[in-house]
Amino acid sequence: MSRPYLIGLTGNIATGKSLVARMLASLGARVIDADQVAHSVMQPDGPAYHAVVRLFGEAVLAPGGEIDRARLVAIVFRDPQALARLEQAVHPATIEAVDRLVAGAPERVVVVEAIKLIETGMHRRYDALWVVTAPREAQIGRLVAGRGLSRDEAELRIDAQPPQEVKAALASVVITNDGSKADLRLKVETAWANIARR
Repeated sequence: MSRPYLIGLTGNIATGKSLVARMLASLGARVIDADQVAHSVMQPDGPAYHAVVRLFGEAVLAPGGEIDRARLVAIVFRDPQALARLEQAVHPATIEAVDRLVAGAPERVVVVEAIKLIETGMHRRYDALWVVTAPREAQIGRLVAGRGLSRDEAELRIDAQPPQEVKAALASVVITNDGSKADLRLKVETAWANIARR
């Protein structure tokens, strides 16, 4: 069987990349969510668990011994060095696990959705890089309405990431999520049709 067509899908927080991923799945792609894979490698039986606990201490553990992601996020979003240490501990195991999932996928198109796809260099290994962008006010609105953050918290999370334009400049496909869900679906279907023509 030939190797699937691999799409790296990324975009900053609250741009709608997960919605784009769901649309691609509905069109027949296998979608691998690298964030979910990262959660799994940080589980108590996962390969990154002990490294994270060594770095941040038992203060990041929930009563059952699992890593409390809310506590961990609260630490790393305010400290770029702590975020870098977390990524060094978690990314290698995550990439290895993603590679295993890609190798086992029977679908013709596989999408790897990851917020840090470019920063980790994963995008260089794929056939195409899709970047989802959105206006800043739309990002803030989604974080406030969807995740219950204050405006200040939303801006802090947005500003902790590289500018969208940097990611878009590297993309083979840019999906701008600045309208309705139907508009977004049309953009995704148009880009998908270009894959089918290959």
